[in-house]
Amino acid sequence: MAQNGSRSMIHTAGCIIIGDEVLGGKTVDTNSAWFAKYCFSLGINLKRVEVIADDESEIIEAARRMSKNYDFVVTSGGIGPTHDDITYQSIARAFDLPLVLHKEAFEKMKKFSRPRPGQEKFDYETDSPALKAKLRMIELPYDKKLPDEEQVIFPAEDLWVPINVVNGNVHIFPGIPRLFEKMLDGLKPRLLPRLTDPEGKGIYRLLFSTPLPESEVAGYLTELSNKVESKGVKVGSYPRWGKSRNVVTLVGRDQNFMESLVAEVESNVKGRRIQVEGEDDDSGSDKDAS
Repeated sequence: MAQNGSRSMIHTAGCIIIGDEVLGGKTVDTNSAWFAKYCFSLGINLKRVEVIADDESEIIEAARRMSKNYDFVVTSGGIGPTHDDITYQSIARAFDLPLVLHKEAFEKMKKFSRPRPGQEKFDYETDSPALKAKLRMIELPYDKKLPDEEQVIFPAEDLWVPINVVNGNVHIFPGIPRLFEKMLDGLKPRLLPRLTDPEGKGIYRLLFSTPLPESEVAGYLTELSNKVESKGVKVGSYPRWGKSRNVVTLVGRDQNFMESLVAEVESNVKGRRIQVEGEDDDSGSDKDAS
């Protein structure tokens, strides 16, 4: 992937969630689930999600490995102002880059980042521990041989936080969900030309509701999976605990081919196609939900 990653086609993605607070149960990660839906909607095959500690060696190893293996990599977390926010410095070391104070990000920070309660005396022109802490958030891994616009992206006009792109395909995001989501939405126009489908139509998912237990449909689903594999379609089966109906799914890109299978699937699972899971629930318990 490496240096031409900012221009190459995107087929696969990886996500690194960084934070002791996630591993310790203090914070519930929602960013990886949101990113999974984001990738699905764009037709990007999300291959891996990892949650790792605020540990330099772990961040270095994960960033290098995912950058090598996947076209589009995002990290979430660890870019705040405190001592345990070490994502920037760790990824800089992963790719042998210096940390550079980004001037445009600094100007945007001064414009959009207001002093918090208790910081009434804070001044961006006066050296202080608080200023040093803030500057940690805009000291970015930076390759001086590459154009700035390939490394630092401001996805929203009202945000000072940049998306820092390292090694061509590693995109560093904050862990705060509303920022993570807003910044990824802002990045979408830059991604669309690099997708297999430049209109970003994504991958299709068909849902089928069945009253049969999984053991009853397992044989047919195995046959169906073998039949559709060459078309890039995946077959899934999902028990629903405490419900009377389970769900079978078809996921793929060839919508016409998948639509041609609807009647067959409905017949063999003795069910029907649905738009939303649970829309036809009735009283009763799950069957063979294992």
